[in-house]
Amino acid sequence: MTALLSVENLAIGFGTASDVVDGVSFSVAKGETLALVGESGSGKTLTCRSVLRILPGAAQLRRGKILFGPDKVDLITQSERQLRKIRGNRIAMIFQEPMRSLSPLHRMGNQVGEVLRLHDSLSASAVRKRVLETFEQVGFPDPERAYKSYPFEMSGGMRQRAMIAMAMVSKPDLLIADEPTTALDVTTQAVVLGLIKDLQRDTGMGLILVTHDLGVVANMAEKVVVMRKGRVMEAGPAGPVLSDPAHGYTKKLLAAAPMIPDVAVPAAPLLDDDIILQMKDVTKSFTMKARGWAGPKTIKACQQVNLSVPRGKTVAIVGESGSGKTTAARIALAADLPDAGGEVWFTPTPGGQPVPVHSMNATQRVAFQRQAQMVFQDPYSSLSPRMRIREALTEPMEIHGIGTTAERRDKAAEMLRLVGLDPVMLGRYPHAFSGGQRQRLSIARALTLDPVLMVCDEPTSALDVSVQEQVLTLLEDIRDHAGLSYLFISHDLAVVARLADEVAVMRQGFIVEQAPPETLFYNPKHPYTRALIAAQPEPDINRPIDLAEVALGAGDPTGWDDMFRFEGPTPPALLEVEPGHKVRCHA
Repeated sequence: MTALLSVENLAIGFGTASDVVDGVSFSVAKGETLALVGESGSGKTLTCRSVLRILPGAAQLRRGKILFGPDKVDLITQSERQLRKIRGNRIAMIFQEPMRSLSPLHRMGNQVGEVLRLHDSLSASAVRKRVLETFEQVGFPDPERAYKSYPFEMSGGMRQRAMIAMAMVSKPDLLIADEPTTALDVTTQAVVLGLIKDLQRDTGMGLILVTHDLGVVANMAEKVVVMRKGRVMEAGPAGPVLSDPAHGYTKKLLAAAPMIPDVAVPAAPLLDDDIILQMKDVTKSFTMKARGWAGPKTIKACQQVNLSVPRGKTVAIVGESGSGKTTAARIALAADLPDAGGEVWFTPTPGGQPVPVHSMNATQRVAFQRQAQMVFQDPYSSLSPRMRIREALTEPMEIHGIGTTAERRDKAAEMLRLVGLDPVMLGRYPHAFSGGQRQRLSIARALTLDPVLMVCDEPTSALDVSVQEQVLTLLEDIRDHAGLSYLFISHDLAVVARLADEVAVMRQGFIVEQAPPETLFYNPKHPYTRALIAAQPEPDINRPIDLAEVALGAGDPTGWDDMFRFEGPTPPALLEVEPGHKVRCHA
């Protein structure tokens, strides 16, 4: 098969340092998908950006060839003028974070149409027509509305569809997709991956998929190149590489990939005689400001949430973005107050007096803030870049007046050791640490006050699979060592499968199913739960994502079976269908 793109012995470096990409070679044919796999820092993105020559200013293309097209044009030797005819036209790229790649000041239709205005001599009406056709092709339910929308008016999934439309509108020969689904929910990811495959089938384009997720690779790629520290560790057809990897690093990535377990029997109901946190009939409404002639609009972020966290256990809330998970977590920590009638009770010690989190006085609030801590989703923004790690870890103790200066420093060093880091790192700033190390630092900071309850809001979603595995193991070890109770927020059922004792699945503000994870995976009842399970990519080419199941469960509730179907804003009640297993359904 003739190669559409060939990369030969590519080397990239910075300054006088050694090569950060060293001797990378691969090829991709028309209609073929090649996956570049590896953790952050492996050189995947640099390699792909070199194809379009959009590297950082300090980067040096030191050697190698990048041959493109039937006439084998070397893109490294092309002038900027010649490259402009190729970029966005014959070779297009989808970037990882759509909000950073889209202009917040321009409507989506204008941004997508810019590619056609630059490369094709089309009239304004023809450009508009092509853009609307592409919007319909990538699955926008209302292309006209999407054309007029600004990026901030779209969800993450819709913005990523817009990025795909921008890349596809000129019908390129080659598409480079750099982690196109990393920031998306599993159901949205499944739909986007299916969309890219459909577009590839329709147009015959070649595809280079950059990812750290071997489950995505198994669903998309014919060929795999595994990279580590700028070098190729293993390469070959996807089937043999995933089923029988030869290199230890590939085996490590496969072992770390989260998977929904095969369950032989359901679990026993979780006993809840000693409750540390209880949420009763919690609803939270937000009022959006009026726009134009429209009046204020009330949005209910979560509704009728009833949840109990037993002491020493982990309760997980799972759902897509916008399902109400984080709102429920914020209410649990008193960062937001529930609507009238909702209650949150916290019992810090066994048999102690419950504290009304929804109506605490000042003294109760100070004590509660010391006993309940939060680990945030983004390790890059949860630590101040101006504070050394020593200051970041001792600050909570200073606020609560705990210990002397020397005792606080000793405690900070102890917490670093607990999370697997060296106390000599206390003098460094956050930018000196990797993403996984920063998440460990965030966990260490939360532990400095010796809390009894920890709320973890998507603590692993921004991490590579192997680092994610390390953080999950760390959280398990800390829970068992310190007797902590966790409220764990995630969009990924495979992540919570190993950590949670109870799982509550949320959709559009409501808990739709609740059970121990073994019961949930053994006998999922609700269409939305089945969609989350079906959407989980697994590193096995014989177990592809079931897009039909995903589309049904994540789609319109009026299309569900009679037992679960509802119309309007009020779904059926949450009923116990078997011991310890609750489902929102009609009796």
